[in-house]
Amino acid sequence: MRTRVAIIGAGVSGLASIRCCLEEGLEPTCFERGSDVGGLWKFSDHAEEGRASIYQSVVTNSSKEMMCFPDFPYPDDYPNYMHHSQLQEYIRTFAQKKDLLRYIKFETVVTSIKKCPSFLVTGQWDIVVEKDGNQESIIFDAVMICSGHHVYPNLPTNSFPGLEKFQGSYLHSRDYKGPEVFRGKRVLVIGLGNSGSDIAVELSRLAAQVMISTRSGSWVMSRVWDDGYPWDMVYVTRFASFLRNILPPFVSDWLYVKKMNTWFKHENYGLVPLNGPLRKEPVFNDELPSRILCGAVSIKPNVKQFTETSAVFEDGTVFEAIDSIIFATGYDYAYPFLDDSVIKSRNNEVTLFKGVFPPQLGTPTLAVIGLVQSLGAAIPTADLQARWAAKVMRGIKETPPRSALSSWVNTSKQNRPKVWGLCFCQTLQTDYITYMDELGSFIGTKPNIPWLFLTDPQLALEVYFGPCSPYQFRLMGPGKWDGARNAILTQWDRTVKPTRTRAIREAQRPRHFFNLLKMISFPVLLLAILLIFYS
Repeated sequence: MRTRVAIIGAGVSGLASIRCCLEEGLEPTCFERGSDVGGLWKFSDHAEEGRASIYQSVVTNSSKEMMCFPDFPYPDDYPNYMHHSQLQEYIRTFAQKKDLLRYIKFETVVTSIKKCPSFLVTGQWDIVVEKDGNQESIIFDAVMICSGHHVYPNLPTNSFPGLEKFQGSYLHSRDYKGPEVFRGKRVLVIGLGNSGSDIAVELSRLAAQVMISTRSGSWVMSRVWDDGYPWDMVYVTRFASFLRNILPPFVSDWLYVKKMNTWFKHENYGLVPLNGPLRKEPVFNDELPSRILCGAVSIKPNVKQFTETSAVFEDGTVFEAIDSIIFATGYDYAYPFLDDSVIKSRNNEVTLFKGVFPPQLGTPTLAVIGLVQSLGAAIPTADLQARWAAKVMRGIKETPPRSALSSWVNTSKQNRPKVWGLCFCQTLQTDYITYMDELGSFIGTKPNIPWLFLTDPQLALEVYFGPCSPYQFRLMGPGKWDGARNAILTQWDRTVKPTRTRAIREAQRPRHFFNLLKMISFPVLLLAILLIFYS
């Protein structure tokens, strides 16, 4: 009898999980409360209960070559950064081409996931689903939770004294769909993340005045980097990751801050983070500095208190006559269908081995796919997580024993790295390439760079010095895709295709190695001088 796997949600993580279960000979059944695939990327003109919600103008922060399914490139003519409608079309096409739709039960809500009485022996789960008002209980051998973490808004009304007296309107960014209703209004946006920045920039063209209140600041990056190429194709490389990991922290921090300030000086715009070198996820916005420079958006510190019509900031300044407040304050971690004790520790912290398996279960028959966040794309991350989880659930790969997992949890808590480390919080943050290679090594798909240099030098150079694109994790090992090599060698052609609508001369590929050498030459020289001086 084949292992029956319940998959919760038909977004990109859910589709990756269905496909990976099929590859391993498992029997997946996916439950999706909506009427279509796409999850976060399925736009609706109003926020729907229990589903993620985006606004009309959303475009991707990862480029198409870096955020595809590893064996399913985007069409050549797709823009590098896509409107949500184009990404939704791609996701739907993937589901159709891979014949995944027949495994999905649409408009079906999962109301409960509980361990079976025989769980210690069988590892099975009792899942209650509801469709058209009728409930059904089904036993599954394993569960993959793929419902994301952009569903339950964090609306910190209790953190702002006086908000209950405020006479204007306020809402969470989840309920924001477009700027028209704010025409001519005075709007305060609380939060300097991607959503807050996008919304503030969009509002600044119609609203009378827009201010952003930020508690800690943030680095703001453009999607357009060296020589006009997408930021992630230039930055997310194995060679760059190697340098970041071997350089002394003070050199690495100096380089990071220097690069962040290349476009504009964050100090001059009121944006610089309180803990500058801490490499939390930056904000991607190509227009925010320009809107600040033009006076259309102003940056303010945290709100100290509200009055009936105004906000008093911690620096003593006041924003008067506010019409609306938009809380771009993120989301709470919640899986209402699951007992919190399954995933959270006694300190109410999310505890997942490698961001996937709850260590306290002992039996690895429940996996969380897509919760980890890194400076990399979600689709290839979810795909690799699902491949590992499916192999574990099939029984051909093992997680460490329970005693080792408990030791890992305690050690990780004591030694939480300050930069891109796995943290026990609502979302797990990690360095993209390090994390992907670790998962790849579990299932035998991590690229063997020395072997590539011996057998295929052209490919090896692109894999190591070029972008760490998803195709690398279908290049060798189980699940190998025969088209991976060609996809890697032609990725720059697909990158420039949609931008070269007026071709003057042959496109030039970026010289990553020389750019990186130029970037690190000064700090390396300084370090050498210091070592000589103190030796």
